Amino acid sequence: MTRPDITLYTAQTPNGIKISMALEELGLPYKVEKIDMSKNVQKEDWFLEINPNGRIPALTDTFSDGQKIRLFESGGILQYLAEQYDPDHKISFPKGSREYYEMNNWLFFQNAGVGPMQGQANHFSRYAPERIEYGVNRYVNESRRLYGVLDKHLAKSKSGYLVGDHVSIADISHWGWIAAAGWAGIDIEEFPHLKAWEERMAQRPATEKGRHVPSPHTVKEVLKDKAATEKAAAESRAWVQQGMKEDAKNNL
Repeated sequence: MTRPDITLYTAQTPNGIKISMALEELGLPYKVEKIDMSKNVQKEDWFLEINPNGRIPALTDTFSDGQKIRLFESGGILQYLAEQYDPDHKISFPKGSREYYEMNNWLFFQNAGVGPMQGQANHFSRYAPERIEYGVNRYVNESRRLYGVLDKHLAKSKSGYLVGDHVSIADISHWGWIAAAGWAGIDIEEFPHLKAWEERMAQRPATEKGRHVPSPHTVKEVLKDKAATEKAAAESRAWVQQGMKEDAKNNL
């Protein structure tokens, strides 16, 4: 048996690129299957066998027993990669250590807080068919609150990372979301320590390579051009709305 035998099923989203960034940090070989969400590929039967929730990212691998294993939910995939392929703790910490539990605090903070809240901020700011001020204010303000939590924590960090003395899956999990702050209507300038962390992460070769999987990561460039921003939002709005209709019809 040869390990790893990883296939990453992904798209250009904050949740998608966190997995390719982790794979690049670990120097692992992997195959990429680009999932075209505008065509609802993630709802096709073959993909639902890998992720019954019909979302990206997902990952398959040959497990230690020689049988295939499927992984879905980005936080779970990051934990799997760290536990299976990071004996030197390049992006993790020894299991049972203080840093290990602190890392999981921030990993779950992103998966249960920053991601869902900022995702809803994106939706009400960019994808909803009409502007609902209550929804925009609710989710943008909550995302800003969470950014404030991160900013205050990073102000106390001696290493410049969220946990311990080096990068971890806690940092990797957050980066794509923070890099896209402007898409959710958040001004990163309000959070200087978080901005510095985002820029420091962006300088890492694994971030630079992983963020462009499976297609170029262009959110920062797009946000500099108002017309390009509106065009990208309109294109995304169309397939998001269509996807919602399909989900309602198929109970997915």
